[in-house]
Amino acid sequence: MAIIETEATLHEAHRDNHTHRDVNGGWLRPAVFGAMDGLVSNLALMTGVVGGAVSHQTVVITGLAGLAAGAFSMAAGEYTSVASQRELVEAELDVERRELRKHPEDEESELAALYESRGVEAGLAREVARQLSRDPEQALEIHAREELGIDPGDLPSPLVAAVSSFGSFALGALLPVLPFLVGATALWPALLLAFVGLFGCGAVVARVTARTWWFSGLRQLALGGAAAGVTYALGTLFGTVVG
Repeated sequence: MAIIETEATLHEAHRDNHTHRDVNGGWLRPAVFGAMDGLVSNLALMTGVVGGAVSHQTVVITGLAGLAAGAFSMAAGEYTSVASQRELVEAELDVERRELRKHPEDEESELAALYESRGVEAGLAREVARQLSRDPEQALEIHAREELGIDPGDLPSPLVAAVSSFGSFALGALLPVLPFLVGATALWPALLLAFVGLFGCGAVVARVTARTWWFSGLRQLALGGAAAGVTYALGTLFGTVVG
């Protein structure tokens, strides 16, 4: 009895502790990367304009225009991309649904062969395929997962993708504009706020990667800072040439 209880305790401990990261990223990954994209692109745009020695009003208008243009572009791109992907998946599901209706025996044999190729004994593989094929919708779901690598009940929503991309991009792009909106005339407050945002986004990304939070944060800070530095230099050069 003691042995059984010990094994049960070990099993429960393993079950409770044996967890994995969300490798698909869930909602976190697209939201964070959308905000990061907005932050880096608008920060680079604004530093380039500031480097050209333009007026405070021009800097603010440029930042807001970059925010709006980028957010709408991201939303439109995400909607089109996800809608196209979903339409393709639904078309493939229709093909599989027709095959299951017209050739159920062949599809059942195909499923059995798949399980057999993965090490299941032939007789057991045929029995499992037969039982799973009783329900047409369940059979469709299994074939979709095994052959197409998708879950028919968990297809992405184009509208959700568009709205989330718009919101996250706009939020990130707002950070470098915010100091100028409240009266700042120098670039350093915008840089400071943007750099904090870059480090924070990078640290959050570490939740869906194997890197430590500080490494991911510093890496994103370095990349964003490099983009801002290059565009500032270009803005200064262009401002000198044009002026």
